[in-house]
Amino acid sequence: MPANPLTPQGLLNRVLTHIVVPTFPQLSVTASYMGKSMATLSFDGNFVDQIMTATGLVNSPEPYVTGNVVVNLLRSQQLSALWIAQSQLESVIGPVTLYSDSTAFPPIVLANCSIVGIDPGAFDGQDPAVKATIKGVYYLNAGLWTGG
Repeated sequence: MPANPLTPQGLLNRVLTHIVVPTFPQLSVTASYMGKSMATLSFDGNFVDQIMTATGLVNSPEPYVTGNVVVNLLRSQQLSALWIAQSQLESVIGPVTLYSDSTAFPPIVLANCSIVGIDPGAFDGQDPAVKATIKGVYYLNAGLWTGG
């Protein structure tokens, strides 16, 4: 009898999601401090530019892109106030490591991060999320430095 060809689909565990800010550990965020949307990460720009030529293209890998993190902090907890206070004092926060909701997905490290915005949200008793936006550098194509 043939084996089942289906690949196990894995598991998502939202309580694994957390953000570590080593330079300012008081800003680190675990799942208990986040709203339902928790955190999102996106990258700006292409990892490789493909430059058209007369007969094809030339690849030009980027050494970095910027990464954007939006953390949905709970306004009902003191941590959101710490983020506001940090932005008032010094918005540059250094490296940030993001851990996703899956042990199969690697942590993402952004360098030279800053708090680029904070959206306190609606004060209507319906949505507790304060959206803190962090922007930093995501290094990629490391083989460029070694000629690889």
